[in-house]
Amino acid sequence: MLAELEAALERRRDEGLTRMRRVVASPQDRRIRVADRDYLAFASNDYLGLANSPALIDALCDAAREWGTGAGASHMIVGHQQPHEALERELAAFVAPCDNARALLLSSGYLANLAILTALAGRNDAIFADRLNHACLTDGALLSRASLSRYPHCNVDALRASLTANHGRRRFIVTDAVFSMDGDVAPLAELVSIAEDHDAWLVVDDAHGFGVHGGGRGTLAELGIASERIVYMGTLGKAAGVSGAFVAAHPLVIETLVQTARPYIYTTASPAALAQALRCALRLVREGDQLRAHLVALIAAFRARARAWPWKLGDSSTPIQPIIVGDAAEAMRISEALADRGILVPAIRPPTVPVGTSRLRVSLSAAHTLQDVSSLADALDEIARAHPNPLPDGEREPSAREAGGG
Repeated sequence: MLAELEAALERRRDEGLTRMRRVVASPQDRRIRVADRDYLAFASNDYLGLANSPALIDALCDAAREWGTGAGASHMIVGHQQPHEALERELAAFVAPCDNARALLLSSGYLANLAILTALAGRNDAIFADRLNHACLTDGALLSRASLSRYPHCNVDALRASLTANHGRRRFIVTDAVFSMDGDVAPLAELVSIAEDHDAWLVVDDAHGFGVHGGGRGTLAELGIASERIVYMGTLGKAAGVSGAFVAAHPLVIETLVQTARPYIYTTASPAALAQALRCALRLVREGDQLRAHLVALIAAFRARARAWPWKLGDSSTPIQPIIVGDAAEAMRISEALADRGILVPAIRPPTVPVGTSRLRVSLSAAHTLQDVSSLADALDEIARAHPNPLPDGEREPSAREAGGG
């Protein structure tokens, strides 16, 4: 068995797919320290720059002194403490995917999506999922034992056809709101309409939209969408700057999760101190219009500079700005060339993205300055001049959207 594992790992190395962990010796911020060197980092999902906020640090320290460092048990035993309850009420009122919505805290977005799909869907049900959904939505669908159909990325006509041909007992349309590797936004208004036409639920993973869109309320709020058919998931370790996730939906949906969702029932609750710190984070998100406006300006500045590069820029108006390189080894080479210049941008390769669409995933944060964006762009200009690699017309590698892969 060890020989087989060694051979498989060797194949990954040969294909340029080995992943390496960086040991970060500093708090998350626009600049981080790795292996005794400081880097300008465009790699985290700390979209509002709150992960090292003095206000949140103070809130967490104060809460730890009051509530301790651990919950001690699951929410269903004695782990559900007053800060958890208060945060759930505040999140439900803030996001409000439907009238009288409730919210439920979980320890991570991965667990939240597993909880939603395994508690609500079963053997006689059907799940219809965008091909570029996050892996945890796919895993949740598989674990639910419902039938799984994957439609081409954001292709509502294909989705309608699949729903028309399938007559599952319960049917679920499942999608990211903002796709984590492309940065584009799902056609949520159309998806709600399709759900209504076909008597289906719509499960929305807004991990990368909560805190950023809709005045912080998320992508649904940005589009003015609310429905009892929506099951909304948002994460609290990205724009909110702390940790965890939540589900917001109709009270009957949330109570079903409380009673039957194994990832919720059988997990020790996150510390009450984190929930208390998140209540402070939620206030900062509510008051974060200036942070969001600065983020919009950074995105515009970055995209303006990207027009000069030989690589394809993803169709994204969000803080996720993918530079599609195509070849995995070439994406790694550019990432390493940036690191040599003191800038961290991760190279994303298969299986996270389809073969032929390896990329640099530039992640912008309100903590960045316009000069930071200029420094990144200057470095990419220099790398492009030193190693020009434009593909001839008609031969450019497709983006993940164009490839329709997963």
